[in-house]
Amino acid sequence: MARKLRWTRRALRRLDEIAAYIAQDNPTRATSFVRELREKVDLLAEHPLGKSGRIYGTRELVLHRHYIAVYRVKGDEVQILTLLHTAQRVPPLPGGSAS
Repeated sequence: MARKLRWTRRALRRLDEIAAYIAQDNPTRATSFVRELREKVDLLAEHPLGKSGRIYGTRELVLHRHYIAVYRVKGDEVQILTLLHTAQRVPPLPGGSAS
């Protein structure tokens, strides 16, 4: 059974930031890269049980060697909480704490 995907504002903002950063050098690649990230996130609707996250109550999916999606499964919904660059420290999320 496919679950519903819901992107939080924070995750969508991060996606926009990633696109803007890449677009500074290559606007075409920014568009295709965001499309690739979204396609990988879309797979969570069918297969949401990824690796346990570093933030309690979350899971993580490696989207690219430098980007990770942080998400949680609640009932029939997969909530995309944020996207992280692998060089970032894990920030606290509302309702959770970094481990």
